[in-house]
Amino acid sequence: MEALASIAALIAIAVLLIVIYTVARRGLPALNKELFTNVTSTIGIPGQTGGIKNAIIGTVIITLISTAISLPVGVLIAIFNSEFAPAQVAASVRIALNVLAGVPTIVIGVFIYGLIVIVYGYSAYAAAVALAVVQLPIVARSAEEVLLLVPTSLREAGMALGATKSRTVLTVILPTAVSGIVTGTIVAVARAAGETAPLLFTTSLFANAVVTDPTHAMATIPIVIFQSSESPSPQDQQVAWAAALVLLAVVLLGSIMGRLLSLRARRRIEQTR
Repeated sequence: MEALASIAALIAIAVLLIVIYTVARRGLPALNKELFTNVTSTIGIPGQTGGIKNAIIGTVIITLISTAISLPVGVLIAIFNSEFAPAQVAASVRIALNVLAGVPTIVIGVFIYGLIVIVYGYSAYAAAVALAVVQLPIVARSAEEVLLLVPTSLREAGMALGATKSRTVLTVILPTAVSGIVTGTIVAVARAAGETAPLLFTTSLFANAVVTDPTHAMATIPIVIFQSSESPSPQDQQVAWAAALVLLAVVLLGSIMGRLLSLRARRRIEQTR
């Protein structure tokens, strides 16, 4: 069984390395200055040298807005579940978050399309709401796990000094768990940055220009990869591979950083026990 478990782990690592190698081998030749300074070109027209400048800016803006939506809501849910909710209510909320985390992102895209896009049209705000729904269960569950790691003695010490439960949460528990909350947020951002399905229904019709107004549709790296990979133009396909390499690097760095911060947060909390 130990040998089988080791083989399974090696297979998982091998698959990851194959993906990284393939994307790097196809994407590295297309990495150049123009990729980061030019905006996207019209798909399917040979000879055009497009870039992902507007897609990078759009991805950053949409991700920041979605994080601004999901982070406070997710942390409040985690505080309610870990500090105030009865056991049965907390268990129900956890089940709901787990179900939401398992919902296919394309279903979330269709939901936001029917809720917002049909009424207000394509926009970065609609895309941000869709990505916020994707991020919410990750932020809430990771924040709750970190809050539950905070020693009970700290809660009791705050109460013994005459502080209310709410004040103890704000001044003692949250500062202790803040690094873990940041870790969960980084993982959620890395997950949202690579999502394509919700963006197809919310911001896929964009101008080939730098757009910073969230009320309009914006180019994003996943959509540029999807559209360029479908183009018959070799130049567009090279842009798709290069954009995929950029996105893969961002997701990998975010995941690794989140993991390192998670280990650091756990060690810090363990030291307070």
